[in-house]
Amino acid sequence: MTTDTETLLAGVRQWAHENEVEVDAVEDTQIAVVLPGEKKLKTTVSITISARTVQLQAFVIRHPDENAEEFNRWLLIKNMRPGPVSFGIDTLGDVYLGASVPRGRLLEELDSLLGAILAIADSSFNELLLIGFLTGMKKEWAWRVSRGESTRNLAAFEDVLSGPDNEFLEQA
Repeated sequence: MTTDTETLLAGVRQWAHENEVEVDAVEDTQIAVVLPGEKKLKTTVSITISARTVQLQAFVIRHPDENAEEFNRWLLIKNMRPGPVSFGIDTLGDVYLGASVPRGRLLEELDSLLGAILAIADSSFNELLLIGFLTGMKKEWAWRVSRGESTRNLAAFEDVLSGPDNEFLEQA
């Protein structure tokens, strides 16, 4: 099997075309695909080809506003599960998913790797929001309600944000 960089990039572009997935950026050794999700609406996966391996990396969520210890503990516990994809944080504490595969195996494993990255990013997103951003979400909900604004973007959290535990809501 040919593993030259152009063949790998063409294979990723072909996969994206067949799966109706947007190709966001292309460089000499890097390509990015944008995967549609349900909870996390878009997950952009950067695929970087190096001499022996290919690294896949996707931004999941920025560093938490609160509960950093619980937030990072949750990530570490999730990293204990078997599989090719793991969580990592950058120097700012922003959260990424990463995977690595030998160059010669990228195209045969691409679908399963991208599927795993998307599934983990999507299934983790709301829980990470609740752990690391609950106070900000409560404030946003209360502000929107007080102004008669739409709360549609927070609808998944309505049961947590609209009740008596939201200290930012005006109590009648």
